[in-house]
Parts: sequence; C-alpha cells; structure tokens
Amino acid sequence: MDNWQERIGINPEIRFGKPCIEGTRITVGDILAWLSQEMTQGEIVVDFPELQQRDILAALAYASRLEETTRILATA
Repeated sequence: MDNWQERIGINPEIRFGKPCIEGTRITVGDILAWLSQEMTQGEIVVDFPELQQRDILAALAYASRLEETTRILATA
C-alpha cells in the first residue's frame, strides 16, 4: 500500500502519540499484535468494525517502512 499516510496519523493527544488508524484509537501496534497472535484480517475487521482491510494493510505498510528506515539508520 503506497498511500498508508492517508490512513495512519500521529496525534500527541491520542494514545500518547502512537501511530493510529485515522478516526480511531487503534494503533499500528495493536494491529501488529493481533496479526502476530494469528488473528486473520477478517477476524480483526469483525471484532473492530471501525476498521477496514485497507487499514490493516496501511498498518503493515507503515511498519515495513519503519523497519526499512531503522535498518538504514543502523548501518550508517
């Protein structure tokens, strides 16, 4: 997902400034934790109807970008 910036926001007033899905208090970390606990995207959307599949993909894209940036900084 190339346009994850449209779905992920950071606001110091919401969840202590952690990256969240826009319009929710659900963090990227929440979504990653659910996926790591073997929840499927479908199960997440059913349990949290304010989310859409594209929000989950945006969280994954955000995490991927963060990992890429961290790796580059670590080698510099």
